[in-house]
Amino acid sequence: MKKIILIVNLLFACVGLSFAQTAPAKTKDAKTKPATTATTPAKTSTSTTAAGPTKKDGTPDMRYKANKDAAKAKPAGPLKKDGTPDMRYKANKEAAKTTPAKKAN
Repeated sequence: MKKIILIVNLLFACVGLSFAQTAPAKTKDAKTKPATTATTPAKTSTSTTAAGPTKKDGTPDMRYKANKDAAKAKPAGPLKKDGTPDMRYKANKEAAKTTPAKKAN
């Protein structure tokens, strides 16, 4: 009797795990509705501060020379050993506020 109960419990556990791994079905409504989120105003503000054209997510499009030149520009203040701006200094903090931040993927 114990073996039968054990086998039934293992069967239910395997079935439960198999359902846990499936992705939920996507509806067509989510694809057809335009995205109206709180990040939309942020996109417009970053596009005004970019040196050249931007992508849909608001980051600078690096295919254009104006954006490449802006990325190569040296920061206003001192650098760390790895070449990134040292954020302990006021000049670097102010420069970071005026340029758009890159999003990590």
